[in-house]
Amino acid sequence: MKQRINVFLPMRAGSERVPNKNTKTFSGVQGGLCKIKLEQLINCSLIDSILVSTNDPEVVKIANIFNSKKIRVIIRPNELASSSTSTDDLIKYVPEVMPDGHILWTHVTSPFISSEVYGQIIERYLEKLEDFDSLMTVTKLQKFIWKDSDPVNYNRNLEKWPNTQTIEPLWEVNSGVFLTKKHIYQTNNDRIGDKPYLFELSDDIAFDIDWLPDYKIAEALYFSMHGISELSNNYDKGHLKINNPKQLKEREIRSG
Repeated sequence: MKQRINVFLPMRAGSERVPNKNTKTFSGVQGGLCKIKLEQLINCSLIDSILVSTNDPEVVKIANIFNSKKIRVIIRPNELASSSTSTDDLIKYVPEVMPDGHILWTHVTSPFISSEVYGQIIERYLEKLEDFDSLMTVTKLQKFIWKDSDPVNYNRNLEKWPNTQTIEPLWEVNSGVFLTKKHIYQTNNDRIGDKPYLFELSDDIAFDIDWLPDYKIAEALYFSMHGISELSNNYDKGHLKINNPKQLKEREIRSG
C-alpha cells in the first residue's frame, strides 16, 4: 500500500521581523518565498498533497494561481495566527485539518530545500520506519561550544584546544523538515516521535530566514545560483535545483 505524504505548510500574515516575508518579491521572483516553496513541493513526486495553513489573503492568491490539485488552502483560526501563538498549540491543531498518512511539516523560510532534497528526505524516512518513528533535519555543530565558563562538547583537562574535527558533534534542529505519522501528533502532541531519525543537511541547504539580514543573504545566494535570466514569473515553472547533490549529507543518529 502506498505511503501517503501530506505536507503541512504554515504561512501566517503579520511577520514582524521581515514584513510580508512570505509573499514579497524575493530575488526577482514575484510571489516570493511562498511561490518558490510551493513549486518545490508540487514538483516532488513523493508528495501527495500540500495543505497551506494561512490567514494571509496574498498567500491564498498565490496558491490559487498554481491551480494544482495537490494544493489545499485552509484559513487558520485567528487565535492560532498571531506572533504569540505557541508552536505547541499549532501542533495540536494540525491533525484536525490533515488527512490520514504521514505529515511533512516544512517552511517557506527554507528556500534551498529543493524538490530533490525533499525526495531524498522522504525516501530515507520510509526506509528507516522499522527502526525510527519520525525524522527531523539537523545541522552539525562541531565547534567550541561553551555554557557560561565551561565547554559543553569537549574536555579541557584532556586538551585545551583540540582540532575541531575531533570534537564530539552536536546537532542543531534547523526546522527544515519534520516528518512523522499523523497518529504521533494525536498521541504525543508533537511533530516528532520518541525515536527520531536525524537527517543532516549542509549549512547552505539548511539556511533559514528569520531576521532581515537572513533575508538579504538568502536573496543574494538565490540570485547567485540562478541569475536574473533564469528567474521566471511563470507559475508553472520551477526554479530551485541542487547545484551539487553531494553537498547533501545525511547521517543516522540514535536520539538520546
